Amino acid sequence: MEFETWHALSGDRIPNHPSFPVLLYRGVEAAAGGVEACATQFSEHGWGGSWVDGVFGFHHFHSTSHEVLGVIGGHATLELGGPQGQAFEVSTGDVVVLPAGTGHRLASSDQEFTVVGAYPAGQEDYDLLRGDDPEEVAAAREGIAALEAPPEDPVGGEGVGRWR
Repeated sequence: MEFETWHALSGDRIPNHPSFPVLLYRGVEAAAGGVEACATQFSEHGWGGSWVDGVFGFHHFHSTSHEVLGVIGGHATLELGGPQGQAFEVSTGDVVVLPAGTGHRLASSDQEFTVVGAYPAGQEDYDLLRGDDPEEVAAAREGIAALEAPPEDPVGGEGVGRWR
């Protein structure tokens, strides 16, 4: 399993997280193992509220929750960090951990692209913001900065420990 981090810069519409980086794991066995294996691994590490689908094709972020996306099928280009961000290629077995506030959208994918998404315990009731309202973005920035790191990394790796 390979591990990398990337820190998204703040933008006008997409705040991104002021201190926590995006975590990208490549070659996660549970994600390559399909829906049940991936959701179970996330759950065993305290991440729940799981769902199975794709990723929205518009820039958005969550101000009330961190999010994990486990790629269980296909490949895609995800734009992270909003319009000012960066494109990342992901494929089956990759896991992306997005700190609250991190903009993300699907730029392109093959027909098989599917993810399992989940959230830290207590953060499953997440919001979805597009950054259209400056007052909403300003309020979201405060909440994002106050949201603590979850107790465990969703894949059991070292990444979330770097958020402390």
